[in-house]
Amino acid sequence: MRCPLRGKRGGGVRVPQNILVVYKKNFEHVHDEALDIVKNTLEIISNDFEIIVNYSAREKVSREDFIGRDLVVVLGGDGTLTSIAHSVDENTPVMGVNSHPREIDNDGSYGFYMGSDPVNFKEDIVRALCDEAIINILPRLQAEISTTSGNKIRSDPALNDLLLANTHQYQPSKYRLQRKEDSKNSEINCIQYSSGCLFSTFLGQGAWYRHVNNIEGTTFPENEIDNHYLFVSRDLPRNDRRDDGTYWAWTNQPTIITSDMHRGYVVADGWDETHFTRGATISVSLNGPSLKLLTFRNKIYDRVSFWIKSN
Repeated sequence: MRCPLRGKRGGGVRVPQNILVVYKKNFEHVHDEALDIVKNTLEIISNDFEIIVNYSAREKVSREDFIGRDLVVVLGGDGTLTSIAHSVDENTPVMGVNSHPREIDNDGSYGFYMGSDPVNFKEDIVRALCDEAIINILPRLQAEISTTSGNKIRSDPALNDLLLANTHQYQPSKYRLQRKEDSKNSEINCIQYSSGCLFSTFLGQGAWYRHVNNIEGTTFPENEIDNHYLFVSRDLPRNDRRDDGTYWAWTNQPTIITSDMHRGYVVADGWDETHFTRGATISVSLNGPSLKLLTFRNKIYDRVSFWIKSN
């Protein structure tokens, strides 16, 4: 075990590193077993590291629980991570531990964002505490809603994707779509009727976007993957599916939606809903706080290198 005195900060005073472990609790043995491994490992390394550890089930954790943490360990799968990452600020490192890896069980989780697993946890947590992990700074989408009364509301940041649609999914989403010109798309200012708009980060396209829009074989310039996002108007009538960016786009410009729906919502990563009413203006961009995600054997972008076009 290396650097057991990493806890020394400022004049040699040992300052404990504050760790929060958020875990998936659904009464399946495999997840309970993984939690036991994490608890036992952290207890063992506490003999060499000054650490304070708190535990919380995903269903009970609150935003306040993340304040002042030096490290957040998420035990579960991608759904567990995206469900709690909204509450993590851009300065707090997050370590994902896949509690049910698909490599061991075909019914397990793929765990795209999960850089560790129970087998490698002891080695990886030491590297994290010793500042030897790979740090991936991931951009996140966010919507800012301007209400007709002048209030501004921000949605949760989205690591994967963000949906804007009518709260009654059986009714069409009616809106004005606006976006400034960029290097790939002309300026847009039009009225649309669709089943809603889906926005995706570069990494999030594999979660939902590619099931909505056929972009198989498309690659993206390496220098754009951190500052561009994907957009598509879901189920837009075929005659309106033009190649000018009104149907789908890869862009770095904010997309402005003016709602003509009685009630609509923005949903970040399939979790919390932020509601709006007719006349509200919603601006969607990559201005959300980034996420500091730790991995240990490769960079997160190495896992999707087939989508990246070298400059």
